[in-house]
Amino acid sequence: MIVGWLLAVVLFVSWVGTYLLRQYALSKSLMDVPNERSSHKVPTPRGGGVAIVVSFLLSLPFFNGLGLIADEVLYSLLGAGALVALIGFVDDHGHVPARWRLLGHFVSAAWGLFWLNGLPPITILGAAFDLAWAGNVLAIIYLVWVLNLYNFMDGIDGIASVQAIFVCLGMCINYWLSGNSSLLIIPLGLSVAVAGFLYWNFPPAKIFMGDAGSGFLGMMLGLLAIQAARAAPELMWCWVILTSVFFIDATWTLVTRLINGEKVYQAHCSHAYQHASRAAKSHYKVTMSVLLINVLWLLPISIFVMKGYLDGFWGMVVAWIPLCILAIRFRAGKHV
Repeated sequence: MIVGWLLAVVLFVSWVGTYLLRQYALSKSLMDVPNERSSHKVPTPRGGGVAIVVSFLLSLPFFNGLGLIADEVLYSLLGAGALVALIGFVDDHGHVPARWRLLGHFVSAAWGLFWLNGLPPITILGAAFDLAWAGNVLAIIYLVWVLNLYNFMDGIDGIASVQAIFVCLGMCINYWLSGNSSLLIIPLGLSVAVAGFLYWNFPPAKIFMGDAGSGFLGMMLGLLAIQAARAAPELMWCWVILTSVFFIDATWTLVTRLINGEKVYQAHCSHAYQHASRAAKSHYKVTMSVLLINVLWLLPISIFVMKGYLDGFWGMVVAWIPLCILAIRFRAGKHV
């Protein structure tokens, strides 16, 4: 009962917080003005993701006080999440040079990983590998990439919010089915925090998430995947599989732009989902299509992996093949 009320408060704080942030952005002219690289056509307030950050991070000490999350998990998520959100907030209100943003992201990742006791042994094709310090380096790079790919993929109405809610609830299902229900509360709380924001961000969006919110979500999802790996190796594969739409689009686009000699740190609109939204002339259709792919394709694969019917590595490969085909079909990384 207490947990239910706490989740309701998280939802309310996020919903009201987003409304207040929208009013603040309008009063301060903090608007995302369309340009040739934009996927929207109407000037829209930005920075609403701060409501996700505040509502979720404030809930963590309460979850900890109820004995639902351990101290080290609390310190990991609070420290890493707050720093990433602060960097994004400052960048949303002005400009932080890319090198300083990246340094802050690596510091955040290292902090979060430290409190989770590093990357546990990972299982690939049935064999366990303890990568020691090299595994921690790879884990930090993974966290920074997940953070930034979430920034890259937050480009049309509702897509980043819908994706975060799906991934969190999908993992709640996997945790419940695998007997790891003790891990449920954090992704459930995060999904509720995002849901309050999504009310205002659903197509047509009344406010955008901004770097503070998108980077924060990427870091949280990455850290939760590493936390899950310590409970059961196959659960980390489930996290990777459920985030596949964003991972494939962002990675394929980045690699394509690198091959073409483009400056990858410059803003662009060449992701597959952006090409798809222009072709469909609708953010709603693309966001809902991503949700359908997630529910009908990626969620069942993740459950097969969690149940042991499919090896995690091969589950990832199966999940990625049609997504790579879609990336080619919608010319990810190419300007059209």
